[in-house]
Amino acid sequence: MTPAENAQLALLLEVAGTPKPGNVDRRRDLDDLRFEHFLAGAVGSGEGLRMAADGVSVGAAFERAVEGMSQQEGGNTQFGCLLLLVPLVKAAAESDGDLTPDESDEGLTPDAVTRVVESTTVADAADFYRSFEHVDVAVGEPPTDASELDVRRGADAIPALESRELTLYDVMELSADRDGNAREWTSGFGRTFAAADAICDDDGPVPDRAARAFLDLLAEEPDTLVATQHGDEVAAAVSEWADDARGDEAAAERLAEALVAEGVNPGTTADITAAALFVALERGLRV
Repeated sequence: MTPAENAQLALLLEVAGTPKPGNVDRRRDLDDLRFEHFLAGAVGSGEGLRMAADGVSVGAAFERAVEGMSQQEGGNTQFGCLLLLVPLVKAAAESDGDLTPDESDEGLTPDAVTRVVESTTVADAADFYRSFEHVDVAVGEPPTDASELDVRRGADAIPALESRELTLYDVMELSADRDGNAREWTSGFGRTFAAADAICDDDGPVPDRAARAFLDLLAEEPDTLVATQHGDEVAAAVSEWADDARGDEAAAERLAEALVAEGVNPGTTADITAAALFVALERGLRV
Protein backbone atom coordinates (compact mmCIF):
# COMPACT_ATOMS: atom_id res chain seq x y z
CA MET A 1 0.00 0.00 0.00
CA THR A 2 1.03 3.60 -0.50
CA PRO A 3 1.61 5.89 2.51
CA ALA A 4 -1.72 7.64 1.85
CA GLU A 5 -3.55 4.32 1.75
CA ASN A 6 -1.83 3.20 4.95
CA ALA A 7 -2.94 6.43 6.62
CA GLN A 8 -6.57 5.83 5.66
CA LEU A 9 -6.29 2.24 6.84
CA ALA A 10 -4.83 3.47 10.14
CA LEU A 11 -7.85 5.74 10.63
CA LEU A 12 -10.19 2.81 9.99
CA LEU A 13 -8.28 0.43 12.26
CA GLU A 14 -8.18 3.00 15.06
CA VAL A 15 -11.95 3.49 15.18
CA ALA A 16 -12.51 -0.28 14.81
CA GLY A 17 -10.49 -1.04 17.96
CA THR A 18 -12.52 -1.76 21.10
CA PRO A 19 -12.77 -1.03 23.94
CA LYS A 20 -11.29 2.47 23.74
CA PRO A 21 -12.63 4.13 26.88
CA GLY A 22 -14.53 7.34 26.17
CA ASN A 23 -14.20 7.10 22.40
CA VAL A 24 -16.34 5.96 19.51
CA ASP A 25 -15.46 2.42 18.49
CA ARG A 26 -17.13 -0.41 16.64
CA ARG A 27 -19.29 -1.26 19.69
CA ARG A 28 -20.31 2.18 20.93
CA ASP A 29 -21.32 5.59 19.63
CA LEU A 30 -21.54 8.95 21.35
CA ASP A 31 -24.78 10.93 21.41
CA ASP A 32 -23.91 13.03 18.37
CA LEU A 33 -20.96 11.15 16.87
CA ARG A 34 -21.23 7.66 15.46
CA PHE A 35 -18.95 4.92 14.14
CA GLU A 36 -20.18 5.56 10.59
CA HIS A 37 -19.07 9.20 10.79
CA PHE A 38 -15.50 8.06 11.41
CA LEU A 39 -15.63 5.67 8.48
CA ALA A 40 -16.82 8.50 6.24
CA GLY A 41 -14.20 10.86 7.66
CA ALA A 42 -11.43 8.40 6.86
CA VAL A 43 -12.61 8.14 3.27
CA GLY A 44 -13.05 11.91 2.94
CA SER A 45 -9.53 12.64 4.16
CA GLY A 46 -8.01 10.69 1.27
CA GLU A 47 -7.33 13.53 -1.15
CA GLY A 48 -5.40 15.52 1.45
CA LEU A 49 -3.37 12.47 2.45
CA ARG A 50 -2.54 11.80 -1.20
CA MET A 51 -1.45 15.43 -1.54
CA ALA A 52 0.96 14.95 1.38
CA ALA A 53 2.36 11.83 -0.24
CA ASP A 54 2.78 13.70 -3.52
CA GLY A 55 4.95 16.36 -1.91
CA VAL A 56 2.39 19.13 -1.36
CA SER A 57 3.14 21.31 1.66
CA VAL A 58 2.02 20.08 5.08
CA GLY A 59 -0.41 22.95 5.65
CA ALA A 60 -2.18 22.69 2.31
CA ALA A 61 -2.44 18.90 2.52
CA PHE A 62 -3.73 19.11 6.08
CA GLU A 63 -6.39 21.68 5.26
CA ARG A 64 -7.60 19.59 2.32
CA ALA A 65 -7.66 16.44 4.47
CA VAL A 66 -9.70 18.22 7.16
CA GLU A 67 -12.07 19.68 4.59
CA GLY A 68 -12.68 16.23 3.14
CA MET A 69 -13.00 14.64 6.56
CA SER A 70 -15.66 17.18 7.51
CA GLN A 71 -18.03 16.11 4.73
CA GLN A 72 -20.12 13.87 6.98
CA GLU A 73 -22.87 14.64 9.46
CA GLY A 74 -20.91 14.08 12.66
CA GLY A 75 -18.60 17.09 12.46
CA ASN A 76 -15.04 16.71 13.74
CA THR A 77 -14.04 13.07 13.65
CA GLN A 78 -10.28 13.01 12.99
CA PHE A 79 -8.78 16.52 13.07
CA GLY A 80 -6.09 15.56 15.58
CA CYS A 81 -5.34 12.28 13.85
CA LEU A 82 -4.73 14.13 10.59
CA LEU A 83 -2.49 16.68 12.30
CA LEU A 84 -0.17 13.79 13.12
CA LEU A 85 -0.72 11.72 10.00
CA VAL A 86 -0.11 14.37 7.34
CA PRO A 87 3.56 15.01 8.24
CA LEU A 88 4.09 11.29 8.81
CA VAL A 89 2.70 10.51 5.35
CA LYS A 90 4.88 13.18 3.79
CA ALA A 91 7.94 11.83 5.60
CA ALA A 92 7.17 8.26 4.59
CA ALA A 93 6.74 9.21 0.94
CA GLU A 94 9.95 11.23 0.93
CA SER A 95 11.82 8.35 2.56
CA ASP A 96 10.70 5.74 0.03
CA GLY A 97 13.73 4.84 -2.04
CA ASP A 98 15.87 7.45 -0.31
CA LEU A 99 16.77 5.86 3.03
CA THR A 100 20.21 5.92 4.55
CA PRO A 101 21.81 2.54 5.32
CA ASP A 102 21.00 3.02 9.01
CA GLU A 103 17.33 3.67 8.21
CA SER A 104 16.85 0.99 5.57
CA ASP A 105 15.67 -1.67 7.99
CA GLU A 106 13.34 0.68 9.88
CA GLY A 107 11.51 2.55 7.14
CA LEU A 108 9.88 5.67 8.49
CA THR A 109 11.91 7.18 11.35
CA PRO A 110 11.54 9.97 13.93
CA ASP A 111 14.35 11.87 12.21
CA ALA A 112 12.50 11.77 8.89
CA VAL A 113 9.27 13.23 10.27
CA THR A 114 11.19 15.75 12.39
CA ARG A 115 12.79 17.07 9.21
CA VAL A 116 9.34 17.50 7.69
CA VAL A 117 7.78 19.38 10.60
CA GLU A 118 10.81 21.58 11.19
CA SER A 119 10.72 22.67 7.54
CA THR A 120 7.15 23.97 7.69
CA THR A 121 6.50 27.60 6.75
CA VAL A 122 4.33 30.59 7.62
CA ALA A 123 2.07 29.56 4.73
CA ASP A 124 1.65 26.16 6.36
CA ALA A 125 0.62 27.87 9.59
CA ALA A 126 -1.94 29.94 7.68
CA ASP A 127 -3.43 26.80 6.13
CA PHE A 128 -3.56 25.20 9.56
CA TYR A 129 -5.60 28.12 10.87
CA ARG A 130 -7.91 27.98 7.85
CA SER A 131 -8.64 24.34 8.67
CA PHE A 132 -10.43 25.42 11.86
CA GLU A 133 -13.13 26.94 9.70
CA HIS A 134 -14.18 23.49 8.47
CA VAL A 135 -14.99 21.90 11.87
CA ASP A 136 -15.38 22.80 15.54
CA VAL A 137 -12.31 21.67 17.49
CA ALA A 138 -12.04 21.65 21.27
CA VAL A 139 -8.99 23.72 22.17
CA GLY A 140 -7.67 25.41 25.26
CA GLU A 141 -7.16 29.11 25.78
CA PRO A 142 -4.10 30.61 24.06
CA PRO A 143 -1.22 32.04 26.12
CA THR A 144 -2.12 35.40 27.67
CA ASP A 145 0.42 37.17 25.47
CA ALA A 146 -0.85 35.56 22.26
CA SER A 147 -4.61 36.07 22.20
CA GLU A 148 -4.39 37.20 18.57
CA LEU A 149 -3.12 33.71 17.75
CA ASP A 150 -6.20 31.92 19.09
CA VAL A 151 -6.87 29.16 16.55
CA ARG A 152 -10.61 29.66 17.00
CA ARG A 153 -10.20 32.89 15.04
CA GLY A 154 -9.44 30.83 11.96
CA ALA A 155 -8.26 32.86 8.97
CA ASP A 156 -8.68 36.10 10.94
CA ALA A 157 -5.50 35.19 12.85
CA ILE A 158 -3.36 34.91 9.72
CA PRO A 159 -2.16 38.56 9.76
CA ALA A 160 -0.81 37.99 13.28
CA LEU A 161 0.97 34.84 12.13
CA GLU A 162 2.51 36.69 9.23
CA SER A 163 3.57 39.69 11.29
CA ARG A 164 5.33 37.39 13.75
CA GLU A 165 6.67 35.18 10.94
CA LEU A 166 5.49 32.06 12.74
CA THR A 167 5.83 28.74 10.94
CA LEU A 168 3.51 25.84 11.68
CA TYR A 169 6.27 24.25 13.75
CA ASP A 170 6.51 27.51 15.74
CA VAL A 171 2.76 27.37 16.38
CA MET A 172 3.12 23.82 17.67
CA GLU A 173 5.93 24.90 19.99
CA LEU A 174 3.63 27.54 21.49
CA SER A 175 1.05 24.85 22.30
CA ALA A 176 3.29 21.92 23.26
CA ASP A 177 2.97 22.42 27.02
CA ARG A 178 -0.81 21.92 26.91
CA ASP A 179 -1.54 19.90 23.78
CA GLY A 180 -0.38 16.32 23.29
CA ASN A 181 -0.43 16.43 19.51
CA ALA A 182 1.66 19.59 19.41
CA ARG A 183 4.06 17.89 21.82
CA GLU A 184 4.42 14.99 19.38
CA TRP A 185 5.40 17.47 16.66
CA THR A 186 8.09 19.04 18.80
CA SER A 187 9.49 15.88 20.41
CA GLY A 188 10.16 13.61 17.46
CA PHE A 189 6.78 11.83 17.64
CA GLY A 190 8.19 9.82 20.53
CA ARG A 191 4.94 8.40 21.90
CA THR A 192 3.79 7.59 18.37
CA PHE A 193 6.85 5.51 17.54
CA ALA A 194 6.89 3.78 20.93
CA ALA A 195 3.25 2.78 20.54
CA ALA A 196 3.96 1.59 16.99
CA ASP A 197 6.66 -0.70 18.35
CA ALA A 198 4.20 -2.06 20.92
CA ILE A 199 1.60 -2.74 18.23
CA CYS A 200 4.15 -4.55 16.08
CA ASP A 201 5.35 -6.62 19.04
CA ASP A 202 1.80 -7.53 20.08
CA ASP A 203 -0.20 -10.30 18.43
CA GLY A 204 -3.79 -10.98 17.47
CA PRO A 205 -6.20 -8.90 15.36
CA VAL A 206 -4.85 -5.42 14.68
CA PRO A 207 -7.91 -3.56 16.06
CA ASP A 208 -7.42 -5.43 19.34
CA ARG A 209 -3.76 -4.44 19.39
CA ALA A 210 -4.83 -0.83 18.77
CA ALA A 211 -7.22 -0.94 21.71
CA ARG A 212 -4.49 -2.25 23.99
CA ALA A 213 -2.06 0.40 22.74
CA PHE A 214 -4.70 3.07 23.40
CA LEU A 215 -5.17 1.91 26.98
CA ASP A 216 -1.41 1.83 27.56
CA LEU A 217 -1.00 5.35 26.17
CA LEU A 218 -3.86 6.62 28.31
CA ALA A 219 -2.44 4.98 31.43
CA GLU A 220 1.04 6.38 30.82
CA GLU A 221 0.09 10.04 30.34
CA PRO A 222 -3.04 12.11 31.03
CA ASP A 223 -4.99 12.99 27.91
CA THR A 224 -4.73 16.67 27.04
CA LEU A 225 -8.21 16.84 25.48
CA VAL A 226 -9.66 15.54 28.74
CA ALA A 227 -7.60 18.15 30.61
CA THR A 228 -8.88 20.90 28.29
CA GLN A 229 -12.51 19.89 28.67
CA HIS A 230 -12.64 18.68 32.28
CA GLY A 231 -9.47 19.84 34.05
CA ASP A 232 -6.14 18.33 35.07
CA GLU A 233 -7.51 16.39 38.04
CA VAL A 234 -10.04 14.53 35.92
CA ALA A 235 -7.39 13.80 33.29
CA ALA A 236 -5.07 12.36 35.95
CA ALA A 237 -7.87 10.25 37.41
CA VAL A 238 -8.75 8.85 33.98
CA SER A 239 -5.13 7.79 33.53
CA GLU A 240 -5.19 6.02 36.88
CA TRP A 241 -8.38 4.19 35.95
CA ALA A 242 -6.86 3.17 32.62
CA ASP A 243 -3.80 1.83 34.42
CA ASP A 244 -6.03 -0.24 36.68
CA ALA A 245 -7.85 -1.64 33.63
CA ARG A 246 -4.76 -2.74 31.72
CA GLY A 247 -4.78 -6.45 30.99
CA ASP A 248 -8.42 -6.79 32.07
CA GLU A 249 -10.81 -6.49 29.12
CA ALA A 250 -13.90 -6.57 31.35
CA ALA A 251 -12.53 -3.67 33.40
CA ALA A 252 -11.67 -1.79 30.20
CA GLU A 253 -15.24 -2.30 28.97
CA ARG A 254 -16.64 -0.94 32.23
CA LEU A 255 -14.35 2.08 32.00
CA ALA A 256 -15.40 2.64 28.38
CA GLU A 257 -19.07 2.69 29.35
CA ALA A 258 -18.43 4.97 32.33
CA LEU A 259 -16.46 7.54 30.36
CA VAL A 260 -18.99 7.60 27.53
CA ALA A 261 -21.78 8.12 30.07
CA GLU A 262 -19.87 11.03 31.64
CA GLY A 263 -18.90 12.60 28.31
CA VAL A 264 -15.17 12.20 28.98
CA ASN A 265 -13.35 11.67 25.68
CA PRO A 266 -9.58 10.95 25.64
CA GLY A 267 -9.38 12.06 22.02
CA THR A 268 -5.70 12.98 21.97
CA THR A 269 -4.85 9.41 22.95
CA ALA A 270 -6.92 8.17 20.01
CA ASP A 271 -5.03 10.53 17.70
CA ILE A 272 -1.68 9.10 18.77
CA THR A 273 -3.03 5.58 18.42
CA ALA A 274 -3.98 6.27 14.81
CA ALA A 275 -0.55 7.73 14.12
CA ALA A 276 1.09 4.69 15.73
CA LEU A 277 -0.96 2.36 13.56
CA PHE A 278 0.27 4.22 10.49
CA VAL A 279 3.90 3.88 11.55
CA ALA A 280 3.37 0.18 12.26
CA LEU A 281 1.82 -0.34 8.83
CA GLU A 282 4.72 1.51 7.19
CA ARG A 283 7.10 -0.78 9.08
CA GLY A 284 5.46 -3.91 7.74
CA LEU A 285 2.46 -4.66 9.96
CA ARG A 286 0.10 -6.81 7.89
CA VAL A 287 -3.67 -6.77 8.04
